[in-house]
Amino acid sequence: MSTNSSIEWTDATWNPITGCSKVSPGCKFCYAERLTERFGHHKFSTIVLHPERLELPLSWRAPRRIFVNSMSDLFHDRVPDQFIAQVFEVMARASHHTFQVLTKRSDRLLTWHRAGGRIPPHVWLGVSVESAAYLWRVDRLRVVDAEIRFISAEPLLGSLAALNLTGIAWVITGGESGGSPERALVRSADGTLVPKADALRWVREIRDACRASDVAFFHKQWGGRTPKAGGRMLDGRTWSQYPANPRR
Repeated sequence: MSTNSSIEWTDATWNPITGCSKVSPGCKFCYAERLTERFGHHKFSTIVLHPERLELPLSWRAPRRIFVNSMSDLFHDRVPDQFIAQVFEVMARASHHTFQVLTKRSDRLLTWHRAGGRIPPHVWLGVSVESAAYLWRVDRLRVVDAEIRFISAEPLLGSLAALNLTGIAWVITGGESGGSPERALVRSADGTLVPKADALRWVREIRDACRASDVAFFHKQWGGRTPKAGGRMLDGRTWSQYPANPRR
């Protein structure tokens, strides 16, 4: 949890929940798992609720973009519905901030939404999609009534040429950080090293699709032994677009 985050697309992180479990290939080199193993007091697979952290955003007076549960997944199946409701209640009260909620568990997200879960307009809702095999997560997200829906294609493990951007306002791309040699930049879904030319093609496909659909595009990093090892440049420039939002 940090008042100043090093994650390029957010300002701060807020972790009322810690711990998670792996559900797809994009979880293989999870940075949250590495941090928990190094500094944590519990196993990463232990889901821990932190009610004492719930009202932290209310104490931050200056408006910020806040990444919610960077060390967990709000819609993990072991997070009680009541606690999810408490997190959203705090976000609703802290309306001077913009909250960024990202999940791989879009089925539970949709179930929660259909049971009456409501997303305030200053809460951006996103899903992680690492390869074409998980494009169905975007289909679930599209059904949810959120003002800003976004996709995190990080780590990008394959082509998303079939990506449908209908109803999507923002796409983030990035390589595998912390788990692959710098020369490889990313890994594929089966764990093999991916040549730089393939990684470039995959990211360019997404960037060009975003430009064609008037969707904001943010290229976070290329991957490597550290998050910043491969840099952020794509075709001679950095791409740091955000969805149109009159609040920011």
